[in-house]
Amino acid sequence: MKNDVLKYSSDKHGIVSNACLPLDREPDILSLRPERLSDYVGQTDTVETLKIAIEAAKKRSDVLDHLLFHGPPGLGKTTLAHIIANEMGKNLTITSGPALEKGGDLIGMLTHLEEGDVLFVDEIHRIPKTVEEFLYPAMEDFAVDFVFDKGIHARSHRYRLKRFTLIGATTRVGLLSAPLRDRFGIFRSLDFYNENDLMKIASRSATLLNISLDNDASAELAKRSRGTPRIVNRLLKRVRDYAEVRADGLISKEIVGAALSLEGVDEMGLTTLDRRYLKTVIEFYKGGPVGIEAIAATLQEESDTLVDVVEPFLLKIGLLIRTSSGRKASKSAYNHLGL
Repeated sequence: MKNDVLKYSSDKHGIVSNACLPLDREPDILSLRPERLSDYVGQTDTVETLKIAIEAAKKRSDVLDHLLFHGPPGLGKTTLAHIIANEMGKNLTITSGPALEKGGDLIGMLTHLEEGDVLFVDEIHRIPKTVEEFLYPAMEDFAVDFVFDKGIHARSHRYRLKRFTLIGATTRVGLLSAPLRDRFGIFRSLDFYNENDLMKIASRSATLLNISLDNDASAELAKRSRGTPRIVNRLLKRVRDYAEVRADGLISKEIVGAALSLEGVDEMGLTTLDRRYLKTVIEFYKGGPVGIEAIAATLQEESDTLVDVVEPFLLKIGLLIRTSSGRKASKSAYNHLGL
C-alpha cells in the first residue's frame, strides 16, 4: 500500500484513489537541457570558472557566490542555473523580473528558501526599483527588513534568511543599476556559439529525440542557427517534422535546406524579420545611418525586439554597423541580399 501513488479521482466513493491512473504512467516532458557541467557544450571560460567556484564552495561547505549571466537570448543562461543547482545538490526556484511586482512577492520566495538553495531571476533588469531595494540586504546580509505601522509608530524588524545563491540573467546588462550589479560575486558574459559546438549540440539533441542526423546535415543545421543553441534545437524539431512527412524520415543536408527555407531561414541563418530589417535600412533610408525608433516604426515592430533579438546577430556577422548617428547596412548586407 505504501508504494501506491495517491491521485485525485472523480469517483463517488471518495476524492482519492490508491490505484495508478493513466496520468501516472505518462513519461515526463523530454528536456534537451544538459544536467551537468560535463555535458554542457561551449562557453569554455564560463564553465571552467563555474567548476572552480562550485568545487571550492563544496570544500568549504559554503554557499556559492551570487552570479550574473548576460548575453543575447537562447545562449544557455537558464540552463546554467539548472546545472548549478544540480551540481550543488540544492533546490532551484525560478522567477522573472516582470513577475516580481511587489516587495511581498520577492520576500515570499526568499523566506521559503532553504540553506544553499538557488534563486534564479530571469530578465533581472526588469525588476521594479522598489522590489530591487529588498534584494540589497538579502544578497549582502541574508536578511530582509520589514517596516510595521506608519508615521511616529513605525517600527523596523530584520528577518534573517537562510543563506542562498542568487543567479540573475539579463539581455540588457546596461539597464542594471550599479548597486545591484556590484553585489554579484561572479559576472560572466555568454557569447554566440561557433559551428562546431552547435554541431555537437545538434547531434546530442538528435540522439535524445531518436533522430538520425549525419555530419553534413548537422553542419547545415548549425550554419543556419545564428550561433544559438535554443535555435538549433528548435530548427532540428522543424526539420524532423518535414523529414517525417516529405522524406520518409531521412534527414540529409538537402532536406535540412528545404525544411529551413520553408521556415524562412536562409543559408546564413537570417529570418524573414532580419531580411526585412536590412532591406528597410537599405531601401527606405538609403543604407543609413538611421535611428532604431525609425526602423521600428517602419517595420511595425517593438524597438526592444529589434535590439534584443535581431541586432545582436546582424552585428556579430558584420551585416549591420552601429554608429553614434544610427544604424548602417554594411557592404556585406548588400551582397547577401543581392542589392
